[in-house]
Amino acid sequence: MASQPLLLEYQGVNQPIPRRQVLKSSVALTGALAFGPTLSAQPAEPPAPGHKERRYRLGLVTYDLAAKWDLPTLLKVCQDVGLAALEFRTTHKHGVEPSLPKSDRADVRKRCADAGLACWSLGSTCEFHSPDQATLQKNIELTRQFIDLAHDIGAKGVKVRPNGLPKEVPVEKTLEQIGKSLAICGQAAADAGLEIWCEVHGSGTALPPRMRRIMDVANHPAVGVTWNSNDSDVKNGSVKESFELLRPKICCCHINELTGKYPYRELFALLTATGYERFTLIECQHLNTDDVADITRFLRFYKALWEELSKPV
Repeated sequence: MASQPLLLEYQGVNQPIPRRQVLKSSVALTGALAFGPTLSAQPAEPPAPGHKERRYRLGLVTYDLAAKWDLPTLLKVCQDVGLAALEFRTTHKHGVEPSLPKSDRADVRKRCADAGLACWSLGSTCEFHSPDQATLQKNIELTRQFIDLAHDIGAKGVKVRPNGLPKEVPVEKTLEQIGKSLAICGQAAADAGLEIWCEVHGSGTALPPRMRRIMDVANHPAVGVTWNSNDSDVKNGSVKESFELLRPKICCCHINELTGKYPYRELFALLTATGYERFTLIECQHLNTDDVADITRFLRFYKALWEELSKPV
């Protein structure tokens, strides 16, 4: 697709977890299941009005538990664990990248379908906050390439992100630039029958009010957000205020360590109550092991805890 001119003037570093912590994590998950609704880190608040049955399912972002797995390994583990969808994060061993030949894209689509897995999304690192216009245009063009790939493998959306706020530019100007860039990419996605999801990500840009401002500037039906389960979502132990601010635009949801302080039980209840029917995708820290059996075991425990925390009350 030809480029269009743009008319306009945190990720936190994951610390590796020692190998021995794979077993510790499994023990923690088992203990959490034993306590069920009384798990202290997950307050069991009553569901919001309009409560329904859970309609969303659990999937996996290849970042970064599965970063070193080829496609056959990735599909087999997801099948064995009982996961439903994949977000292929760029730069990983699976090789699902814009450089993939057309014939191989059809093969990826077929392999996922045969494994009973949704090719849900592509996790690009395309970002639109740079004040350098050449860099900005390069990222818009790369997003178009990811859209083409997503279309060919049968995915629903492409995840993009802001990655911070340039110090030399007023905050509002950067938010407007991100929003206008998303509108351009959103139209390209809509033309292909897809969506663009802006991850709630980056120092300063991950604040829900700022992400809401970005969405308001974009103002495009094919542009939404990927909820990223950030600490900055939480106010007085609750994510309700942040969730209500962004819920009309939540198209995808990343989740991480379920045994921490983040109020996942509340988040899952809100997703259920508001009729969310897509996926929550596991995006956990690397376990500092390449042993597929160890990681598979961890994912089984993770899924069991997810089932408990997201169980309709």
